[in-house]
Amino acid sequence: MVRAYAAFQPGEELKPFEYDLGPLGSENVEIDVEYCGICHSDLSMLKNDWGMTQYPIVPGHEVVGTIAAVGDAVKKLQVGQRVGLGWYSRSCMTCEWCMSGSHNLCLTAEGTIVARHGGFADKVRAHEAWVVPLPSDIDPVSAGPLFCGGITVFNPIVQFDVKPTNRVGVIGIGGLGHMALKFLHAWGCDVTAFSTSPDKEAEARELGANHFINSRDPNALKSVENSFDLILSTVNADLDWSTYISLLRPKGRLHFVGVVPNPVSSLVFPLIAAQKSISGSPLGSPATVAQMLDFVARHKIEPVIETFKFDQVNEALERLQSGKARYRLVLKH
Repeated sequence: MVRAYAAFQPGEELKPFEYDLGPLGSENVEIDVEYCGICHSDLSMLKNDWGMTQYPIVPGHEVVGTIAAVGDAVKKLQVGQRVGLGWYSRSCMTCEWCMSGSHNLCLTAEGTIVARHGGFADKVRAHEAWVVPLPSDIDPVSAGPLFCGGITVFNPIVQFDVKPTNRVGVIGIGGLGHMALKFLHAWGCDVTAFSTSPDKEAEARELGANHFINSRDPNALKSVENSFDLILSTVNADLDWSTYISLLRPKGRLHFVGVVPNPVSSLVFPLIAAQKSISGSPLGSPATVAQMLDFVARHKIEPVIETFKFDQVNEALERLQSGKARYRLVLKH
């Protein structure tokens, strides 16, 4: 019997919940959960913001733990191995996207907390392809957020062939943004942090920013027009996107990994005239996750975390909801 924390209605506090997972599928892996990060997507699912939550819901999709059991067809993983699991728990493995290595774009990919129970529990299951071994030189306590927040900001670096000579801007210094600053700094880029909080400048520079722009200062924004090869938006807020497009160099890209509430609008002429683009991306494939973990281990990168015990889950969710988290929250057994 799995012991977990679940919400039974939108906006409700999580309560202890038990369930039976049934027989283990032949290609599936069962993980004994040691740590589980808390992501803003967990809050969105708890409140049914995206209209796809099924209750009771057990959130949690930034799992780190050890393998307790494997199905009889599992080839690459063994019992006792420490692994991580992120937003996706399965993909079809036969469509053109899975077959070409873009499993994260599979149209029928299964979410770890969508219509199934996630990692705010002592056990969770997933298809072996989406369970990624954790290198031994990565601290398992802080590793959970890498499997959602981390890969979300690492994936665009790979997808768009970002070069060490590129100038990159990061909008927002939060759960996603602080990891983006660390990754891009280690990648070798010239990195600018955009924030509405001037008091975050010192911390942004410690995280890897070479420059800091107060995004509420029109003169500061104007001073960096035509400057960036890539601007990565990590915020969940509506901004004046035309201004940020004006900050891009020719062939520059404004890329979204944070879900903004309303449609993004832009005049088309600035895009055409300088061959600029607007784009977005979901997490990353299992191969890109493994690549990120190798990069993290090599450069000794860690998310900045606060830890809570699993029975403090509602307290931790409240801290995230209030915007006080610095910068990712992790539950531990």
